[in-house]
Formats: sequence, structure tokens, C-alpha cells
Amino acid sequence: MFAVFKKEFNNFFAGIIGYVVVGLFLLFNGLLLWYFKGNWNIFNIGFADLQAFFDMVPWLMMVLIPAITMRMFSDEYTTGTIEILKTRPLTAWQVVFGKFLAGLAVVFLSLIPTILYAISITRLALPEKIDFGPIIGAYLGLFFVATVFTSVGLFTSLLFKNQVIAFLSGLILNFILYYAFEQMSIWDNSLPAFIQKIGVIEHYKSISRGVLDSRDLVYFASVSFLFLWWSKEKFSKN
Repeated sequence: MFAVFKKEFNNFFAGIIGYVVVGLFLLFNGLLLWYFKGNWNIFNIGFADLQAFFDMVPWLMMVLIPAITMRMFSDEYTTGTIEILKTRPLTAWQVVFGKFLAGLAVVFLSLIPTILYAISITRLALPEKIDFGPIIGAYLGLFFVATVFTSVGLFTSLLFKNQVIAFLSGLILNFILYYAFEQMSIWDNSLPAFIQKIGVIEHYKSISRGVLDSRDLVYFASVSFLFLWWSKEKFSKN
């Protein structure tokens, strides 16, 4: 499994595309948070708070993560290395999980520079002190969102040999899981209350408030496992 992880992680940064994807993610984060006028601009909000960042970044991750995962399996089909991969002494779970962890590692590296935003906020807030509890909780929530988005992106990469279609499919599925169920509940009040809880955003908001509810943890673990299991089944049958 480590060999698969290492190969995928190194391949992503082997060319300029990986650096461009991560660079654009950080660039748009910075511009939306500090430069462009809007609801996410910290200076427009008028007080030192990172809530705008944590509201915004899942939308950017919705694009970033499919861009990371789109080639993980579709590229194997294009180059014909999928058959070689299957002859290796690796189980389907090891292959899928190795690629999944590589995708998560890239997302984690992409988020590390954003810690500078928290440092900047503490400077802007002086002489007041910032409560880092909600910030840590929100970063933890982002990690769980990333696990779902990565498992979805990995699954769509297995479904489609074309990288563009794999990317678009991952983007659409992530949007549906993150936002669509909440909007369905808002548009139609007659829908059962549990419909809203199917969406990622409901559980992400809960963790972002600094509340670690076991139901939220079970939700993220279950959805991620479901897509990973589907990926394992698809890989085994191909």
C-alpha cells in the first residue's frame, strides 16, 4: 500500500500541473479572503474572524480534490498500467486505500499554508485574544470533508477513463453531497428532517462549531467508506 501511496503522491508533483492546481487553490483562497470585495472578505466583515474562510474553502476543495483524483485511475487505463497494477501482490483494498491516502496527503499539504491566515487574524485582533478552539474544530471539519470528497473523486476516476469526465463527475457529486440536500429541505418544508442530515454541510457546520458529535464522525466515516468500497468493487471487477 505504501508503494501505491508513494507513487501517486510523487506523480502528482512530478510535473507542473500539480503545482499549478495547488497554487491556484491557494491563490483563490487569498484573493477571496483578503482582496476581492464580498461576503468572504475579512476586511469587509469588519472584525478579525476566520469564519468566512471556513465557509468558503469547502467550495474551493470541491474543485481542488476532483482535480487531484481525476487521473488516479483514469490515467492507469489510458497508459495501460492498470493490468500491471493488478498483477502486483496487492489487494484491491491496498490499491484503493493507497491512492486515497495520497489524495488526502496532497489536500493536507494544500491546507497547511492557510495556517498563515490564523496567524494574521491574531495580529489583526490585538489587543484582543483569538479563541483557537473553533478554528481547530473547523480545520478538523475540513479534514473530514476532504475524506468524503477524495473518496468520491477516486470513485469517479474509476468509473470514467476520460480525466475531464472524471473531474466533472466528481465535482457534481461533491456538490450534491455537500449542498443539494440542505437546499432541498429549504425549498420543500414538507420533506423529512433527515434529508438535510444526508448532506455534508450539516455535519461540517456541527464540527466547525467545535462540537465533536459521534453522529457526525460516523456520518463522515460511513460516506467515505461507502465510496471506497464501491471503488474497491469496481477495481476488482475491471
